[in-house]
Amino acid sequence: MQLKYLIPFLSIIIFLSGCSASYKQLSTMESKNPSSFQEYLLNEYKQRATFEAEEMHDWNSAKLYSEKALKSLETDEIYPEEISYWKLPEENINEIRIAYDNLMTIYKDAKKIDPYNLARAISSLDCWSEQQEENWQTWDINSCKDDFLKAMHDIFEKISIEEKEQETSNKEERNSNNETNNEVTIVTKNKNEELMQIIYFDFDKFNLSEVSKEKIKLFLGNNSSTIEEYLVVGHTDTKGTKKYNLSLSIKRAEVVKEILINYGIQQSRIKILGKGEESLAVNTPDDTKQPANRRVEIKNTN
Repeated sequence: MQLKYLIPFLSIIIFLSGCSASYKQLSTMESKNPSSFQEYLLNEYKQRATFEAEEMHDWNSAKLYSEKALKSLETDEIYPEEISYWKLPEENINEIRIAYDNLMTIYKDAKKIDPYNLARAISSLDCWSEQQEENWQTWDINSCKDDFLKAMHDIFEKISIEEKEQETSNKEERNSNNETNNEVTIVTKNKNEELMQIIYFDFDKFNLSEVSKEKIKLFLGNNSSTIEEYLVVGHTDTKGTKKYNLSLSIKRAEVVKEILINYGIQQSRIKILGKGEESLAVNTPDDTKQPANRRVEIKNTN
């Protein structure tokens, strides 16, 4: 074999040897039910490495996922690959960059509150980016993207719930202190505006993903028979001016209203409201990006 052909051939052999070593080490590890962030990461990346190696014979991707799975045994500081790592089509870079920024914004909170879905989101974003870089398996691109959006939606909900529980705890503590000082604070709640469903949006966007549309469809399937009137309330985070955010929140409410109508809800039964940055799910300073605040709440007004 001539030298000019031998060098590339040897390079391939060396690469496959390195890949086989990491994947072989991973594949021989005994599976167990995960219960921590690191174990969830190991499980998620092992599944993706196995799929790429055994089903797709994509050793480059199998190597990446195997190495990240093994790294999770050493540290819990595992992140999705930075955007610059991938050679993404120009038309897809911005969407994935927004997804990356959203994930990194909630990373610390999610690690404490929802480590399972954080592990899903990290591995799914790597998968989405990897498939988008290859840019030919549309079904795999959409599958990884949907997995990421579902995981992020679940994280946003848990962050919002955690924030509400903390606010309730703080109010109870303040009320207790007031009662000690012979003062009483009464907190009332409008039961006719019970929160039913939350839909999340990307930064500065008011379009809905297919995942969000499916959540609305499922919500209607479970609740439409008991709801007479709908109140659709749009919200934003605090990034940008209050005037702009009020307009954006109304646009978000309007797009959800249109989806409700498309799914068979009469327009006369739907009211919309834009609150801009007035009612934050997660309290932040002004001019702060927070994906859990970019939302529409669907409530009943029976």
